[in-house]
Amino acid sequence: MATTSDEIIRVENVSKQFGSLEVLRDISFSVYKGEVLGIIGPSGSGKSTLLRCICQLETVSGGSVSVCGRSLVTDGVYAEKSELRKIGLNAGLVFQNFNLFPHFSVLRNITEAQRIVLRKSSREARDTAMELLKKMNLEQKAFSYPCELSGGQQQRVSIARALALKPQVLFFDEPTSALDPELTGEILCVIRGLAGEKMTMVVVTHEMSFARDISDKIIFMDGGVIVEEGTPSEVICAPKEERTRLFLKRFNEA
Repeated sequence: MATTSDEIIRVENVSKQFGSLEVLRDISFSVYKGEVLGIIGPSGSGKSTLLRCICQLETVSGGSVSVCGRSLVTDGVYAEKSELRKIGLNAGLVFQNFNLFPHFSVLRNITEAQRIVLRKSSREARDTAMELLKKMNLEQKAFSYPCELSGGQQQRVSIARALALKPQVLFFDEPTSALDPELTGEILCVIRGLAGEKMTMVVVTHEMSFARDISDKIIFMDGGVIVEEGTPSEVICAPKEERTRLFLKRFNEA
């Protein structure tokens, strides 16, 4: 059974507004070490905004967030900048549109942050990068540029880049949404492999079968709130809430 010491992410009563538009309202959940949390829901439900708030790309309007026992924001008040930087090292984010530097080689895309953020030597950074590229079956692409890669290969490079900083939790923001259907499988396979290694992950996805198979826990969001939360068999296979049932109707009838 998970304990408080195993808690990697804690979100309490988080809200987010853009002007008069309330995007997140009273969001609360926890993610424990080695756990995979799947977040599903319709477009515009606040899923990506929630990830961006935890990863410090957006600021919350209220509530509290802690990462690996460190307080990012408490009742809407953020920690000092030095503390925020330390917290940021624990969380890696894989974007849906890759966000690779187009003028850097694959190898440099993975080594740059290691040298600048972790202050690794060039050799250390290169060794780590090559190890991760081998894991992604991309070692032969080390000196290629992003424009020379398929979308699936670019996404695998961005996963390797995130892993290179050795985060305690990895966030995926719809990692297959920018890919052709035939390339989706290779990314899902990589994420399954990480789950098998007990990497703590939060995955926003529109792939329902993948969410069901990969997740320890599922959150269904709509209208900026958590409508339903539970195991995949509870939320996806036997949802209690009518809104969840309507969203999943096509999937569950397939």
